[in-house]
Order: sequence, then structure tokens, then C-alpha cells
Amino acid sequence: MREISSAYGRVVVGAQAELFGEALKITLESRAAARPGRFIWALTGGSTPAAFYKWCVETRALPAELAAGTHFTVSDERHVLLSSADSNFGNAERQLLSPLGVPTDRRHPWMVAWPVAEAAEAYRRTLLILAGPGRAYDLCFLGMGDDCHTASLFPQTPLLKDDGGLLFGGQEVPGKGWRLTITPSGLRACGKVVVMALGAGKAEALHRVHRGPLDVANVPSQVLQTCAERVVWLVDEAAAAKL
Repeated sequence: MREISSAYGRVVVGAQAELFGEALKITLESRAAARPGRFIWALTGGSTPAAFYKWCVETRALPAELAAGTHFTVSDERHVLLSSADSNFGNAERQLLSPLGVPTDRRHPWMVAWPVAEAAEAYRRTLLILAGPGRAYDLCFLGMGDDCHTASLFPQTPLLKDDGGLLFGGQEVPGKGWRLTITPSGLRACGKVVVMALGAGKAEALHRVHRGPLDVANVPSQVLQTCAERVVWLVDEAAAAKL
């Protein structure tokens, strides 16, 4: 593996298996640094996390005590039922949490059966109990879209402009429906942030984030500059081609 300098965090470049191993290493380090019994790990959606879940299950990479002692959630969610194939938490549950036998009281989905505003407020209350005031996740996994969005912070969406200091919120994304998501303030309240971006399809977006002009409104992943010292990007050679 190799590293690339960036104002948006530490960029680690390697093969997929190496990157998954690095993600596991960061996870174990984050858990060791967290308060005993209070480790909160936010997963994310997309094809790369799905491949990571499969790797974790097939290799038995996650220690049993981590699976049993971690509070699991997701950094953002579509406003759909958990049974939907579009549900980030539902997929994490089916592909990782259930195969690992994670106890149900350690699973914390967004309250998607409720209206968005109520669901966001209920989630905020839950995380306030789990994490404490002014804290979000000990470890936040994110992906990045071709449009440079991360979590459900899309170009020109309201929470990018003003999240009111709230760590979590909901917003309607034109053409994509309602989303529940960690906010820019929430990202700054995380202990560690890991962004996975693999494949040639991510090369242009990574270039815009790391080498383009600062333009958070149109390049949302650049919001991570505000907490860059706690951000790690895990990218393969194809994705890193333009860095």
C-alpha cells in the first residue's frame, strides 16, 4: 500500500483485500480508544461496503467480542422500510449483522416508519443516549458517489448550507426522495471517519475532491476538510488514477 498527501485526510491506496484489512485495523483501533462498552460504529450503503461485509463474514475477520459489544447503525438512510433492498441498514443487517449474530439491542436503525422530521428527532435522542452530548459515532464509514456526495449530503442540498448545528437530520433530495443522514456538524463530531472509494468510476470524483477548487456546495465530500485529521480514504489504484 501507499499513501497520498491531501488536505481532506489520509489517502491510503492499495488492493481491495489490503484496504479491507486496513478498514478492520482502523475499526479495532477505534474500538480500543472508545469508552468501554460504548463503541458506536456507523456503516454505510453501496457495493463496496457490501463487498466488505462479505469479506468480514467469509474471513471471520471481526472478533466475536467486537460483534457482540458494538452499537451498530448507519450514517445515512433512505426513507424506506428495512425490508427494502434500498435500505442501508436493512442490507447491513442481512449481509453482516445477522450472519455475525449481533444482538438486536446492539442494532440501531433510523426510525424509517415515522415521518422524516420525527424519525430524525427520534434518532438524535437515541444517539444522545448512546454517545452523549455533542458526540456522534466513534467510527463512521462513508462512501462517495460519482457526484461527490457522501452520506446523504448531495450537491446543493439544504443540510450542506445550514444544519443548524444538529448532528443528524432529514432532507428531500430532488430525484432521490427523502433521506436521513449525518450532517456536516455530525461528521465533525465523529471520532474517526473512513471513506471507501474503489474502482475507475470513482477516479474523476476523487480528483474533484482532492485536487479541485474548494466548492463544498457542489463537491459535498470536501466538507471532510473540516475534520481532515480524523479522516482516512481507502482507495484502489484505479480510483486513485487522477490523484
